[in-house]
Amino acid sequence: MDLFTMSMEEKLKRNAPLADRIRPQKLDEFVGQKHLLGEGKFLNRSIKADRITSMIFYGPPGTGKTTLAMIIANSTNMRFEKLSAVSSGVKDIRGVIERAEESLKLYNKRTILFIDEIHRFNKSQQDALLPFVERGIIILIGATTENPYFEVNKALLSRAMVLVLESLKNDDLVELVNRALKDKERGLGKYSVKLDHEALDYLITVSEGDGRILLNSLEIGVLSTPEDTDGIVELNLDKIKESIQIKAAKYDKGGDEHYDTISAFIKSMRGSDPDAAVYWLAKMINAGEDPKFIARRIIIAASEDVGNADPNAIQVAVAAFNAVNVIGMPEARIPLAQAAIYVATAPKSNKSYMAINKAMDDVKNNKIGMIPKYLRVSGYAGAEKLGNGIGYKYPHDYKGSFVKQDYLPDELKNIKYYEPTENGYEKVIKERIGKLIDKDN
Repeated sequence: MDLFTMSMEEKLKRNAPLADRIRPQKLDEFVGQKHLLGEGKFLNRSIKADRITSMIFYGPPGTGKTTLAMIIANSTNMRFEKLSAVSSGVKDIRGVIERAEESLKLYNKRTILFIDEIHRFNKSQQDALLPFVERGIIILIGATTENPYFEVNKALLSRAMVLVLESLKNDDLVELVNRALKDKERGLGKYSVKLDHEALDYLITVSEGDGRILLNSLEIGVLSTPEDTDGIVELNLDKIKESIQIKAAKYDKGGDEHYDTISAFIKSMRGSDPDAAVYWLAKMINAGEDPKFIARRIIIAASEDVGNADPNAIQVAVAAFNAVNVIGMPEARIPLAQAAIYVATAPKSNKSYMAINKAMDDVKNNKIGMIPKYLRVSGYAGAEKLGNGIGYKYPHDYKGSFVKQDYLPDELKNIKYYEPTENGYEKVIKERIGKLIDKDN
């Protein structure tokens, strides 16, 4: 590195965001992830013993994935290389592998390759890594905010441990703030900052467990607030709100947060919790989720989870979908909320859902029975000669518009697909079916 490059690097370090400047360099400086890094835990032992295996760090932004990789780089006797999946390609991977092979041959030294945002590598790029991870020429450490079980090749995934990092807890975030305010060399310690409790609580709330958001928001607040006559930067709630402006919802419409949120929404309706259903609905609306997508999920829940326990549920859900088309957002949030609450508070039955699943399984996997001749179409010349329609009993010719008659193939005539519950209107259905059976007997 020449003098000009060194000067540039020093300037970049000095002007880097707070979260990058005070990034922990050693394991004992790391904050959070006690389930992985607590005393005696797997990753703690592995780093201290310099016995690193291929692994993928999976977790939300700002939880320490890259920092952990840097700590490993500082702790290990192995070579360390870093690639970003955003800007690197197969050519870059080959370059790393050539250097790793040379290091192993000449110095018997293995190479750790850290790939940030590994989920952005396509299949061919991931395939290029596979034989060298398998042979142990490189030890792979990947970082991703996306579910690796969806985004990483199964063959590569089978050769790496998936370690899940969690959003930072409130105590962890408080510790980060305190460190940043005390650190005079890399943090904000050269300023006399007075941060009141309300402002701190707000910082923790808006960061949602993301240490990077927390620290960079704190820095903006400090740098944008003038000192008072005593040289103190006083950060109250209003000053912090002015600095941050908007709380960004963690929501990627193409990623895990999208699927996890809609899953929580559906399960809240299924679990008869209208408050939770409305909360998850609000999160999706605030994040800009397609309201038609939400409405379709409500329709499915109305049929799958409510079903005939309350046949009105699907009507309310379909009406909400139509309302979304007619009035659009933001007003469409109202019928969406009404439908979600209706489905959440309705009696529940999944028996219609179970019935079609069971019937579909029989149709796909078992022998398809013959349609009884008396059920076949008979409205054409020659049908009678084939025996079609002969012996069919027209229910309306009988009392109560019911007569005992087999409508399933002979092989299935004793099977039950739909077994109504005692819930809501389905209890009425069950009683009616029972009376018809008793009447026939």
